[in-house]
Parts: sequence; structure tokens; C-alpha cells
Amino acid sequence: ATRSPVGAALGGTAGLYAAAFRHHGFGSAEHCHAGRNQFSGDEVLDYAAAQSGDSRQMKEKKKEIPEGCIGRLGLLEKAALLSGGGAWKSRALPRRGLPALFFSDGPHGLRKQEGVGDHLGLNASLPATCFPTAATVANSWDTELAEAVGEALGSEARSQGVDILLGPGLNIKRSPLCGRNFEYFSEDPYLSGKLAAAYVRGIQRGGALACVKHYAVNSQEFRRMTLNAELDERALREIYLTGFEIAIKEGKPGALMTSYNQVNGFQSNENPQLMLEILRKEWGYDGMVVTDWGGSDDHIRGIQCRTTIEMPDPGLHAAREVMHAVERGELSEAEIDACLADYFRTLRRAAEQAKKAKKAVPVDPLRQHALARRAARESAVLLKNDGILPLTGEETVALIGDFARVPRYQGAGSSLVNSR
Repeated sequence: ATRSPVGAALGGTAGLYAAAFRHHGFGSAEHCHAGRNQFSGDEVLDYAAAQSGDSRQMKEKKKEIPEGCIGRLGLLEKAALLSGGGAWKSRALPRRGLPALFFSDGPHGLRKQEGVGDHLGLNASLPATCFPTAATVANSWDTELAEAVGEALGSEARSQGVDILLGPGLNIKRSPLCGRNFEYFSEDPYLSGKLAAAYVRGIQRGGALACVKHYAVNSQEFRRMTLNAELDERALREIYLTGFEIAIKEGKPGALMTSYNQVNGFQSNENPQLMLEILRKEWGYDGMVVTDWGGSDDHIRGIQCRTTIEMPDPGLHAAREVMHAVERGELSEAEIDACLADYFRTLRRAAEQAKKAKKAVPVDPLRQHALARRAARESAVLLKNDGILPLTGEETVALIGDFARVPRYQGAGSSLVNSR
């Protein structure tokens, strides 16, 4: 029987693995299954790239990362780039001269893990400046302050080798019970959008790319992985999407993260209306889209809706899934190339940011801390004064409660900062 080009590339999938294993001195393809944990698949990609005669030429041009190099990639390489290469990074293709992008939380302070990264945050993170949360800075109504905080976050991220900072978050505070309300700005979409755009501009001026999140209608944490947010067109656009539209059009972020929940019956990154009609067509966004960590349900549908990368690291199983979908006619290589074009644009922007950052002034922790204190001070709001203020300095003041002993100055989870 005649095999298609895709089928030949797959080699039954095992064929390519077997050839790569022999190339790297392994006994047989069975080792792929027996020793999966110690054999990541990078060797397979390396072997696949070596079969192409123009890999050296691409490597020589790696600083430029031209869009034309998409056409020189094999299908397996293309498919592999559409999923993560580790807990906090995209997949690199060294033989092709394509580096990995490094991601890190968070919206109000860097949470780059020390040593081996894990998306659950079990390993400690490196010391970083803890800035006031978005819920606090929003009280200032000050876009210049938000931009200054963003720039400080971006410069600190770049100083630790982070390409993409996962923030700001700008979901609407629909209920006070949402577990991540402290990470979000407001129940007002206009204020949320304006402040988020300011953060984005600051982060990207500081040397990293910003990743706005969580798109969209992610307003509760309870059962967030299975939640289906049902709402009409007017509520969707006027309340839940306005902030994102402002942040994207005015901030021009390098990346966007989708949410865990469904919106009107579709997983957020598989929702044609959200992803294709609104984000790409109406708003003209041409940057990278990543799923929240573990938030990809159907990888093929995600690619069809121009989701660039599913995170964190599903291994080459996801790449094989993509190749089989092409083989079955469910997915076209043109749809894959459209995602890669978005990814390569982001790669180029990240390289440009890194180049600018080399000329920047080194991060001064004391200066960062002074800005954090200023942001906290300028975001404080006096709701009522019964004649007690201002203090004269002669009063005796009692501070009562647990927060007097251990002040609550940040939240927890993925945005927990190891403050210095």
C-alpha cells in the first residue's frame, strides 16, 4: 500500500523513534516505552532535524528567526513546537536554532522556582520584590503608577532570565468569594482594562513580555476545571471582554493565557467565537496564546482555534496526536503554520526585549522595594474619618488581631512571592 507523506514521517511513530534510538545508541524502540521518563523526546526531534539538509542554514540565522523557516521544519518538529518543553518553558529546537521561551508567575511579583520547576509550585522560588496586588493598585486609579510597577516587574523578570511574565490578571470580580480576586483589578471592566494596559506597557518596557490572563469569564475558582460559564452576548462583550480588548489594543501584550473554564459550552481555548472571531479577527491580535497550566482539553480543537501552545509539557504524545490528525484530514498543515507564525513573532519580540535589557541599568532591590512601598501608600483609601485622623504623635495606638502580628500583604498559590 502507498503511504502518505505524513504516514511516512510518522513511520508508524515507532519507526522514527526506533531510528532515533539507534542513532543515540539505544537498543530498540521498546526503550521509548520502558524508559520514557529518562528519554524526553528531544533526541527524536534532534534526529528528525538532522535528516534535513538545511538545518545548519537555519541555525546560522537563529538570531533573526525568520518566518520563512516554518517551511523548512518537518511536520514532527512543527507539531512539537505547539506544546511545552518543560514545566515553565516552551520547546526548543537547538539544531534549528530555535530557543525556548521561559515563563514565570506572577502578576505582582516574580515566582521563578529554584532548581527543578513544577507547575504546582512545590519547590521554593527565588527571592523577589513583592509589589501590592492588583486589587490594591486599582484603588489608586493611577495608570502611571501601574506602569511604573509593571516596568519594575519586567526588569526583575528579565534579570532572572524570564522571557514572559504571566500577568497581569484582569478577570471581573463577579463575586467576593472568588479565590483569586486579589490578583484582579476590579468589577469595572474599563478600569481593569486601562490598568492592565498600563501594566503591560511597563512590563514590556522593563525587558520581558507580558501575558494577560485568564481569557475569559474566569470569575470563580470553585470547580474551575469543569465550570461552564453561560452568558448572553451583551454581558460577554460589555462586562467580561471589554477589559481584555483595552489591554490588547492599548498594551499590545506578547502573549495571552486562556482560562480553565468553558464559555457557553466550549473550552475557552477551543471557543471559535472567543478565539477566532473576537480575539484574532475583531481585535487583530497576532501574538502567542498559551493555555493555563493543564488547561488544554482537546489539543486539535485548540490548534484549529489558533491556540499556540498547550502547557506545561505533555511530551511528544501531543505531537503525535497532531500528526495523526493531519493524517486523518482533521487538521491542516496550514492551521499549524498559522499557530507557528504567531509563535515566531513572539520569539522575535522576546529576542528584541532581551537585547534591549542588556543595555538596561541593573535591578536595584532597594529601589524596587521603595516603589512597592510607594504603590501601597498611594493605593490606600480612607473610607471614613470620625475625627481621629490626622494623628498628632501623642496618641497611644493599639493594633489588634492576627494581621497585626503577621500582616497579610499578598495572596497565595501561583502568585505567592518569596519576598526579600
